[in-house]
Amino acid sequence: MADNVGTLLFKDKQVRLLSVLANKEKEWHISDLSREANVTYVHTSKFIKKCEEHGIVSSERHGRIKRLFITEKGKYIANSISDIMEKIKISAKNEQQAQEK
Repeated sequence: MADNVGTLLFKDKQVRLLSVLANKEKEWHISDLSREANVTYVHTSKFIKKCEEHGIVSSERHGRIKRLFITEKGKYIANSISDIMEKIKISAKNEQQAQEK
């Protein structure tokens, strides 16, 4: 149930990408990020471009390689989404326990 509500409210791939960026403080490349989040390179690239436009992610180009960094705004958003997802899981667990009684 919690996963159903979570995917209703948030897009799974975008949540995974943002979560990986926020939870692992390191320098990312699009290919590494897509592999870690289990999302296609093309989808990751398009998502990162939109995130850059909104100030959620910043990047630096070094030749053909693009290094990605999550911004403070991005960390705040990722933490907020994580908090909401946790509340959804708790709510679903409480619902399930109430139905079992």
